[in-house]
This record gives sequence, structure tokens and C-alpha cells, in this order.
Amino acid sequence: MKKILIVNGPNINILEKRETAIYGSISLKDIEKSLIALAEKLKVGVDFFQSNHEGEIVDKIQNSKSGRISGIIINPAAYTHTSIAIRDALVSVSVPTIEVHISNIYARENFRHKSYIAPVVIGQISGLGIDGYLLALKKLGAVNINNAFEIG
Repeated sequence: MKKILIVNGPNINILEKRETAIYGSISLKDIEKSLIALAEKLKVGVDFFQSNHEGEIVDKIQNSKSGRISGIIINPAAYTHTSIAIRDALVSVSVPTIEVHISNIYARENFRHKSYIAPVVIGQISGLGIDGYLLALKKLGAVNINNAFEIG
């Protein structure tokens, strides 16, 4: 069975309490419940990880190299714009990865327009709310991620 690692960066653990005009009232637990339900339909496993600490995120990514993880969905949050360490960890594991952002980072402050992660992942989904995570899971859960993508 495929297993997808879902990594969330800083402040995602308090999502429903911060900037509700941008993120709404959805919580990390709500996102995880939706992903679990979809994973069951896709017959894939999911493993969740959230940290406010860059080094812990790097360690989790590096540990995915063991071969039991077949894909990564990552919302690096603020580390998107600052972390070469997370970028390098993703490169080092060679696991298909999709970067996800709840808000449209390109419609926000200029400093959010640069992603150190985007150049080293197979794709980026930005601005679709929780649906971004679900679309990423559908893509990574496909039998052949290079040409299989069915929405619906």
C-alpha cells in the first residue's frame, strides 16, 4: 500500500485561530479528517506531521527516504520563503512531492511570492484551501503519478 507523508509547517497547528479572513475557521484536525476519508477511498495510507521547528521538519523528510513513503505533501508555511534546509532535504530523498498552500501566496505580500520549495517538487497548489491537499493526495495516490489524474 502506498503511504503518503503530509507535512505541515509553523502555525498550521493553530490554523483556525489565526487570520481567519485568509484561512477561515478550518483546523488542522479538519484537514486531517478529510485526508483520511479520501485516503481510504484511494486505498493509500497517510502519515501526518506538523512542527513549528525547521530541523524537525528536515528530520521527518530525511526519514522518509527509508522507502516506506511513496509521496510527500508539504505545506511548509512561512518556511516556504526562507528554508533552504527543507528544500535540500526534499532534494536528498527523491520522493515525489507536492507543495500546498491554503491561501494564494502570490496574491499576498511580496515576500511570500518566492518559494524555495517550488523548484524541487513535482507541483505546487496555492489558494484552493483544503481542496489543495485533497488534489495533491489524489495525484500522489494515483497508480502512475506521471500521467494519472482524475478529478471527481
